[in-house]
Amino acid sequence: MTVKSCERNENSTAKLVLEIEKEVFEQNIEKAYRQAKSQIYIPGFRKGKAPRKIVEGMYGPTVFYEDAINLLFPEAFKEAVESEKLDAIGNPSVTAVDTTDGVLTLTVETDLFPVVTLGEYKGVEVPKASVELADAEVDAEIERLRERNARTISVERPAQLGDTVVIDFEGFMDGVAFEGGKGESYNLKLGSNSFIPGFEDQLVGCSAGEEKTVEVTFPESYGAAELAGKPATFKCKVHEVKETQKPELDDEFAKDVSEFDTLDELVDDTRKRLTESRKKNVEDAFRNAVLTKVAENATVAIPKTMVENSLDTMMQNFQYQLSMSGMTLNDYMKMLGLNEQSMRASMTESATMRVRSELVLEEIVKAEGIEVTEEDIAARYQEMAEQSGMELDQVKSMVAEADVKNDVAVTRATDLIVNAAIPTAFEVPAAEETAEQ
Repeated sequence: MTVKSCERNENSTAKLVLEIEKEVFEQNIEKAYRQAKSQIYIPGFRKGKAPRKIVEGMYGPTVFYEDAINLLFPEAFKEAVESEKLDAIGNPSVTAVDTTDGVLTLTVETDLFPVVTLGEYKGVEVPKASVELADAEVDAEIERLRERNARTISVERPAQLGDTVVIDFEGFMDGVAFEGGKGESYNLKLGSNSFIPGFEDQLVGCSAGEEKTVEVTFPESYGAAELAGKPATFKCKVHEVKETQKPELDDEFAKDVSEFDTLDELVDDTRKRLTESRKKNVEDAFRNAVLTKVAENATVAIPKTMVENSLDTMMQNFQYQLSMSGMTLNDYMKMLGLNEQSMRASMTESATMRVRSELVLEEIVKAEGIEVTEEDIAARYQEMAEQSGMELDQVKSMVAEADVKNDVAVTRATDLIVNAAIPTAFEVPAAEETAEQ
């Protein structure tokens, strides 16, 4: 095998032209014939006994070329990559084949592990939000606690916004009942906006035992095309009106919902918990923002193979998360009107940034001379075992040492750039500033 030419491209790909000697090509054609002949039937010959010349005469002289190329290509490509010192990744593709004079010439394209040129990665300026909580945020959390501990009681009065009405309903279009438009003893909270716009408002003022005809128009964007944008009439009967009563905000409430004896203690603890949560979220957001900016500062051409591999991983992880909630990926896509292609397209930007960040961090590891010891690896294995609740030996059997070593090194590189980053004031968008005023 001879490499006639090797062209490295800026998009982390390479184009090679390989020439396979006539004798080598012929040997692999003969090998391909011998592997296939047991399945070949030619009239006048027993199955598997037809000579190669007879088979080629019937099916053409190139009948075994493809199989022969498949046989010789892996080794030929390996030799070419080694001789040209290419860091090839993914599956190479043969884009052209020439067999003039019995010499096999292959044009091959392959992705290459990209070259990363680091930009600024120490001392980058990134906005960081404040962890200070407004009193209104604490009040809102206490209010949610009241709502979770509220009780619902039947009332003998007309329904108001915020009440729950128990209703039977049936929908009609042009006087004809439509599929999916009927329900019995349905609990509908007025003001929840869970029904068609305008439906809940028309039940305000209704009392138990009352019947009401509700007229609405389905939104243009409604999921069922046969109903979208069309007027409909719902015949409703109210069976019950229920009021939600929240507990009084006092010391007794604090005792009932927590381990504290006073409301002040509950409020102080709530502020502390929210502050700790906010701090973690702010630190995580800052860390991600720093990593994103450092990755954007670098120059790297990411090959399609790496993006596709990242997409595969993201899809698998998402499918696993869905399974934990009892849903399949197909169910999820069907619910949102998506398919695998459109889902992958929606994740491509994130997958690309994920690859870019990993490549940049690995380059920073090299630039900073970050080293990982056997003790570091052992400590990381132990940490993984404790976090997962698995035995240490089990974790070691599942995760390769090289992956653990890389994880430790990349984590240290991330810590390095985050600790060196300069936080700046987080600017509130103009629309939010106007709303707050």
